[in-house]
Amino acid sequence: MKVAFIGLGVMGYPMAGHLAKAGHDVRVYNRTTTKAEAWKDDYAGDFSLTPAVAVQGAEIVFTCVGNDDDLREVTCGEKGVFQGMKSGSILVDHTTASADIARELDKAAKDKGIGFLDAPVSGGQAGAENGVLSVMVGGDADTFELAQPVMECYSKSIRLLGDAGAGQLAKMVNQICIGGLVQALSEGVHFAKRAGLDPAQVFDVIQHGAAGSWQMVNRHQTMIDNEFDFGFAVDWMRKDLNIVLDEARKNGARLPVTAIVDQFYADVQEMGGGRCDTSSLLKRLEK
Repeated sequence: MKVAFIGLGVMGYPMAGHLAKAGHDVRVYNRTTTKAEAWKDDYAGDFSLTPAVAVQGAEIVFTCVGNDDDLREVTCGEKGVFQGMKSGSILVDHTTASADIARELDKAAKDKGIGFLDAPVSGGQAGAENGVLSVMVGGDADTFELAQPVMECYSKSIRLLGDAGAGQLAKMVNQICIGGLVQALSEGVHFAKRAGLDPAQVFDVIQHGAAGSWQMVNRHQTMIDNEFDFGFAVDWMRKDLNIVLDEARKNGARLPVTAIVDQFYADVQEMGGGRCDTSSLLKRLEK
């Protein structure tokens, strides 16, 4: 298919690459043109200088940018994708954003005869690079059916969860669960060290039991080694948790652990760790 990909961050760059490697005709846009040029050199595709031009003729357009404001700019702005998309095409948004903007874009897309899916992803930079992301989707079933085979280029799990906004709400659940897990893992590593245990041996055992999780399997050793240079930064996690807590205020959900972990991440930012991996919660315990 002829597709466009808007936003070549640590997630979008490899995701667009998987589309190209699968044989799709891919045109990209990125705010920093040098990155778009680098992507063109790495993959069999092309780039444009504005989103509106990048999407001309595309059957499916993918966006993966920073936040609600970035998303509005690349979609509804005077050079945004809605200025160039054709009627009958589909916009798939992989940004982690609010449910409100997902519903806003769904309405704007329908007014222009365009299908829309909010489809945030989980799996981090490694998941994007290896093409094994989990995709949580909100939108119409017919639109989902058309876009799903293309999203499978970089995914291992894709699920339609409801109307527009449902994907973003599901991603909020994902971030709630991750925050609590990482804090518990940090406390476990910290406790094992203070107790005089060999933490590597401890986690080699317990990761196969009831306490096991993706975070434990993939992050316990790097945490023990004081390595926090990975893809999903504390700054991004705080952005996501702010979205979560704002939504919780609207729907009345009580999230005491999430609120505390958000403040713990604020401590890490104050320590200069805003670009560290989310597992750097350990650093505030050992400062």
